Amino acid sequence: MWSSVEAMQPLRRMPARHPIAATPSESTGNLLATASRARHEISWHAACVTAGMDLASSIATSRLVAQQRALDVLANNLANANTPGYRAERVQFSDWLSRQSGGATPRGGNPISYTQDRATWREQTPGTITHTGNPLDIAVTGSAGYFTVNTANGPRLTRDGRFGLLPSGTIADTAGNPLLDNNGQPIQVAPTDTGITIAGDGTVSSVNGQIGKIGIVQPADPALMTAEGGTLFRADSPTAPVASPGLEQGAVEDSNVQPVLEVTRMIDGERSFEFATQMLQAESDRQQNAIQKILPQGSSA
Repeated sequence: MWSSVEAMQPLRRMPARHPIAATPSESTGNLLATASRARHEISWHAACVTAGMDLASSIATSRLVAQQRALDVLANNLANANTPGYRAERVQFSDWLSRQSGGATPRGGNPISYTQDRATWREQTPGTITHTGNPLDIAVTGSAGYFTVNTANGPRLTRDGRFGLLPSGTIADTAGNPLLDNNGQPIQVAPTDTGITIAGDGTVSSVNGQIGKIGIVQPADPALMTAEGGTLFRADSPTAPVASPGLEQGAVEDSNVQPVLEVTRMIDGERSFEFATQMLQAESDRQQNAIQKILPQGSSA
């Protein structure tokens, strides 16, 4: 557990939040389960074309699979609405084009467009700042800049500014990962270091003088960060120090998720999902009616 610092309020330990799956209405549960299984098949879209599936049904099902992914992301955002430093995820949709080969003009040779969730990205808008009074709570006030903490898997970036002292005097996050300075080393506070202050540029000082300087970095391409849990990121592009990070002591940055907007997006996504299921059901009914009318009575398909 964290040890105390002079004038420090009791430090909080909050359990890490983990992504959860969104669950559409029970009326679409079976179709959702089918879509979920289809999403994890390799080259699903190509398999639809190769197997000669009905185009209307396979295209609509591709929309269901993509929409399920969007609902999953929205549910994860809502689950982390109260996670400090969390940034909302968004889904990027695109077309998956399949060209018909060997078809005669004008019926063949046209591309068939399926829906696919190509990628996810995170909103870079900073969250609101909440003042806590804890001298080791630190908020990055601008949109650019991340703390660096040393985890068991190596250095990771975070906007979660809830820090405290380990028994050894090392400043660390709620999971015990040491906060790194601008040289990539943990920041150590001696027992005689009282009256901790943190300047806007990250300089950590006590009544005995300067202790260190918090390293705030920015990845060259924020879109190339891989999330690990609710607030940690692995930088997959080079990082550079932020000259003026604008740190604020005794405060934390809240999640930038706006619950009302997320619920609105989820309702809209639910309606789109239900519309696609209705289309699939209508297409199934149409095919069944056609079979019943085409085949003579008493014949089997």
